[in-house]
Amino acid sequence: MSAYRRHRRYRRAQDWILTACFILGLLFVANMLQGGGEQKVFRGPFHVIDGDTLAQMGTRLRLSGIDAPELDQTCRTVDDRPWPCGKAAREQLVDLVKDGDVECRGTEVDRYDRPLVICYRQNTNLNVQMVRTGFALSAGLLTYQREQLKAENEKRGIWAGRFQRPSQWRRERKLENQGVDFSNMLDGLKGVLSLQWL
Repeated sequence: MSAYRRHRRYRRAQDWILTACFILGLLFVANMLQGGGEQKVFRGPFHVIDGDTLAQMGTRLRLSGIDAPELDQTCRTVDDRPWPCGKAAREQLVDLVKDGDVECRGTEVDRYDRPLVICYRQNTNLNVQMVRTGFALSAGLLTYQREQLKAENEKRGIWAGRFQRPSQWRRERKLENQGVDFSNMLDGLKGVLSLQWL
């Protein structure tokens, strides 16, 4: 093998090693920025705030990978009647943690500095159960998607009727609190689209 080929192979190997080190460094920095690190363990009993939030001695814990309806959110039944799906989601989580033999674990925190946790009662993953029963949505691209599809196909919980995604519901409430009037915006949009102004 010529010296040129050896040098070229050496450079290629060096490039791969540097690339791998760079990617590992990025992953390490991302993990540090997300608050990853030492695993925190919380053992029940817990107070249930809503369908995806628990509290224990002043610390709020956010169930990782799921998004449940907000406490004052309403959904629609099949015959278009409103029902308090946010309260129903809370009651579902209350039922899952009521015996107190629950352990929650996590290494990350969310933007509100709440620990992101996965909770277990014996071998039952409560995050999975909330999605499986149709009282929470998967909050990730891959996390709990199979359970969500099953709940949707079987029309469980909020899937039994119509609902607004909790993230969208929160956005609209935030805009309303900031003084954005949706009815006037909608009327204005209808007027523009009707072309009566031409």
